[in-house]
Amino acid sequence: MTTGGPAVGSVAVARTPGAGAVLGFARRHPVGAAGAAVIAAMALVAVLAPLLVPYDPLAPDYGAMLARPGPAHWLGTDAFGRDVLSRIVWGARTALSVGFAAALVGATLGAIVGVAGAYFGGLVDLLVERVVDILLSFPLIILALAVVASLGNGVGTVILAITVPMVPRCARVIRSSALAIRRAPYVDAARAAGYGHARIILRHMLPNVMAPYLIMVTAFMGQAILLEASLSFLGLGVAEPTPAWGLMLKGAAVDFAETAPWLALFPGLAISLAVLAFNLFGDSLRDALDPKLRTP
Repeated sequence: MTTGGPAVGSVAVARTPGAGAVLGFARRHPVGAAGAAVIAAMALVAVLAPLLVPYDPLAPDYGAMLARPGPAHWLGTDAFGRDVLSRIVWGARTALSVGFAAALVGATLGAIVGVAGAYFGGLVDLLVERVVDILLSFPLIILALAVVASLGNGVGTVILAITVPMVPRCARVIRSSALAIRRAPYVDAARAAGYGHARIILRHMLPNVMAPYLIMVTAFMGQAILLEASLSFLGLGVAEPTPAWGLMLKGAAVDFAETAPWLALFPGLAISLAVLAFNLFGDSLRDALDPKLRTP
């Protein structure tokens, strides 16, 4: 009885801060919590896509081409008779997988570059900043188009094309935080103890820039989803017959603008909702993690 009590109590104490932090975030930032709920719902839909869709998203039905929304097809069908609802649900898997991979890799590489430049300083920081300035001079879509045009279509190429313009943007933000950390006493103590540069960067500097890193990952997710949809719409992203929201918008060409408006309406709403949810959650996460913006 004596040994069991503390164990139960310790478990309760360990769980309370996490639940309290989530409830506190939802109470202080209801808009961000709503965005997080939409993101969680999208992720659940993407994972359970095979169980949720009423039709095969790749199977054409030439007897139901351009069918209007109704009981048989809730969101209508496209020019090949494919169910729009099924393709939107499967498109969530494409959007989230591409967006998460590109945002995570881009933010991680940017964090490493930014921290390395701030840590070494001097010529290294100067070179890093000049390369970052050059890359930042190009709009996101231009850099992404250049990568896709060089390497061709495909999911992997799209992820790489979105990752490249993300790196300098994250590097600039992380560098500003790392500059203050470089002068911290524990970094000087690590140098005095004889630790190598790689260990100091990976174990003492990178963990202390996790707050801006998480904010950048969340913010990049919305941009990555929008960029993937833009590339697919231009015919330079995900290729047919893969379900993708931007590709569905491409299929809803001007020829169907009046006869089948649902082809553009529902994928457009899905893209807008996803980007809005990540932006709202990212803004609220920034307010929660940044001490300068934290409300008392």
